[in-house]
Amino acid sequence: MKLDRTSMLYGTLLLTGTGIAGQFLGFVYRILLSRLIGAEVMGLYQLIMPVYSVLLSLTAVGLTAAVSNLSAGYFARGERGGAAQVLRRCLVGFLVLFALLATVTALLYDPISVYLLGDARTQTGLLLLLPCILLTGVENLHKHFFYGTGAIRPPAAVELCEQVIRAAAVLGLLVLFLPQNPERTVAIIVLGMILCELFSSVTLVLLARRRLAGERLQEPGASARMNRQILSIALPVGLTSLLGNLMGSANAVLIPQRLVAAGAEVSRAMEEFGVLCGMTMPMLCLPTAFIGALGLVLMPKLAQGTALGSGGLVRRRIDRSMLATSVLMFPALTLLVVLGPTLGQLLFQEENVGRHLLPLAVGVLLSCWQAVLGCALNGLGRQRGAARSSILSGGVQLACTYVLLGTPGVGVGGYAVGVVLSSALGALLNWAQVRRATGLKLRLFDWGVAPGLAALLMGLACNLLFHILLDAGAGDLVAMGACTLFGAVLYLAALQAQGVNLVGLFRLR
Repeated sequence: MKLDRTSMLYGTLLLTGTGIAGQFLGFVYRILLSRLIGAEVMGLYQLIMPVYSVLLSLTAVGLTAAVSNLSAGYFARGERGGAAQVLRRCLVGFLVLFALLATVTALLYDPISVYLLGDARTQTGLLLLLPCILLTGVENLHKHFFYGTGAIRPPAAVELCEQVIRAAAVLGLLVLFLPQNPERTVAIIVLGMILCELFSSVTLVLLARRRLAGERLQEPGASARMNRQILSIALPVGLTSLLGNLMGSANAVLIPQRLVAAGAEVSRAMEEFGVLCGMTMPMLCLPTAFIGALGLVLMPKLAQGTALGSGGLVRRRIDRSMLATSVLMFPALTLLVVLGPTLGQLLFQEENVGRHLLPLAVGVLLSCWQAVLGCALNGLGRQRGAARSSILSGGVQLACTYVLLGTPGVGVGGYAVGVVLSSALGALLNWAQVRRATGLKLRLFDWGVAPGLAALLMGLACNLLFHILLDAGAGDLVAMGACTLFGAVLYLAALQAQGVNLVGLFRLR
């Protein structure tokens, strides 16, 4: 079956493949980086990355959503000049915000590094982050312009090249200039990041200019309306991203503190925290690369449908996106629940990785539904509703972490409860708003019951097969590979037996 290059499926598969390749390159890069610089310098480097995330949230994240949404609408109506105007205005807005925050950071870099980050050796790296953030913001704005206008291949190719250039630049500079003191080593890493961001931003700027060559900007009379449209999208999305980063950081800080408050030793609490957030959750989140790719494609597609006034097309795209999410996430997470303890021990040499896998997997599935519905709300122009849901669900997670992990005898299982409750609340709130906005009916059987029953059958059969193969003397990798293949065939057969139309997923435009 030949895929339509303008379809959601094509864009999602392309971005998913790029994401997987990028994750593999990033994994190899992190291994080599840690061996070159050691744990202490790696810790210093990790200290400055929250500053990177917060500054991007304050300057670029909301504007990238505005570029994606509004350029999709203008292109759908054939108004390419309007898309060029949106990109230009968002670039100006980003540069103004960046100039203000960069000035503050440059003036206060000493107290930021000493009092907020807790280590004066981060000062040079903190200052070098500023040009890196400038280039990243320019890159992301042009990247989301391409997503919005349906051109997926240019940013996907640039993203993959960026991963290679980052690894080559950072590792090459370290090999040339090491040994250095820790502060200079962090600065060298950030300098390598600047080089790769320079390539990405310049390349995407040139490609965008080529795509818009000869287009006239929109008439000046529409400027005020366009500014209001940009602000109505950028403000809630940017604030949501900022609050999400802040709440995520607070949640991470609270986990070991509340475990200690419940009676755990400090070293044991840090071990539990490391296993949970550094091993178990990243392993469970591996399949969610598909969700990120789907969200990048879904949001501008819905904006196009909304601009054209096609309610049926909008409902069909959301329906197929929810079905695709369920069909892919149910079996992937079920396999990780069955094979996760063995896989975690092979990857991390840590037997506790398998604890609480089942409730955490349920929470990850619910968070995937929440994310897809949140992207739908953003594409429909309901950014404020998506922001409220995200903030409320994040607050529930923080409350559960504080109360449950601080209760003696509960331990990190309280975090799993928080993940389930917060994700369920976020998914329900987003669904209620999507239903009101579109009139889409809940397809409980196709989205939940059918893939859930098929995944349950697959999980039980794979669990039995896995232990039979191990008892027969098969190696761990052989047994996991056989279970994965058998489980995939059984899962698809069970879906077909329940009448789920998988072929429809490949016809989505």
